[in-house]
Amino acid sequence: MAQAEKKALDRRKAVTRLLADRGETLVVTGLGGPTWDVAAAGDSPNNFYLWGGMGGAVLVGLGLALAQPTRRVLVITGDGEMLMGLGGLATIGAQKPGNLAVCVIDNERYGETGMQETHIAHGIDLVAIALGAGFHEATTVRSEKDLDAAVPLLLRATGPVLVDLKVSTDPVPMILPTRDGPAVKHRFKASVLG
Repeated sequence: MAQAEKKALDRRKAVTRLLADRGETLVVTGLGGPTWDVAAAGDSPNNFYLWGGMGGAVLVGLGLALAQPTRRVLVITGDGEMLMGLGGLATIGAQKPGNLAVCVIDNERYGETGMQETHIAHGIDLVAIALGAGFHEATTVRSEKDLDAAVPLLLRATGPVLVDLKVSTDPVPMILPTRDGPAVKHRFKASVLG
């Protein structure tokens, strides 16, 4: 069944809702849309924006979660990037960081290269993959009610957890945080380490 036939959320509103009560959660973003969505929800020194390295967001989040075991770490990435980094889910499952959550912004498209369908549009199930990799919990979100239940899962539940957030393919405005990689790194480092 194509994405257009399924119930899907407004990505920008969903990410804003997700981050509204994040507190001191450290957020790592995947490239493109997830970075713009997180920046639109409000820039923070606790945001680590990745501008490249497709497929690496979950592994950056894993490293951060292992280095900062008393801090909550949330990775917000896209389905195309997650498909590229599936091995990262297995590594997370093997390490089992209790402070790590992954939210996949899933429009079943490669947004950075022209909106081609990802394999998820053809039946690949990220929730099943995460559970098979040893995640503590994983779920799909398609409605506001599901999103309300997923927020505490992502921000407080024992991890690793994964939420596959089904979003519309409707375009949203590009909100760009700084693209100065060293500045982002130094700001984030100062926020995490003081």
